[in-house]
Amino acid sequence: MVSNEDLQKRRAAEQERIAKTLAEAKGEHYETLKHGETAVAFVHEDKCIGCDQCTLVCDDNAIELFDKKMKSALMKVENNRKARILRDPCTGCRLCVLACPTDAIDMINR
Repeated sequence: MVSNEDLQKRRAAEQERIAKTLAEAKGEHYETLKHGETAVAFVHEDKCIGCDQCTLVCDDNAIELFDKKMKSALMKVENNRKARILRDPCTGCRLCVLACPTDAIDMINR
């Protein structure tokens, strides 16, 4: 039988393994993204959950959150926050892409 302490250690090791795997995968994705002056971030609104992570990492103040009316009749929330990229201040650094937990941000040609 496995003790609680052993189970905690196994769980922590598995969480670390998964985190490393995801970080490597995201890192490979990051290297293949367009960037620089010729690229700008783009938010897919259907994937955006309004978590505010992208605005925290954006050093250029190129991302704002806005309220959008909910489409679902199942939820009793009137507004849902979404991210919006401001094209002019965006430098194409790709930090927002890394910060987004739902992969709602891509880099596109300016």
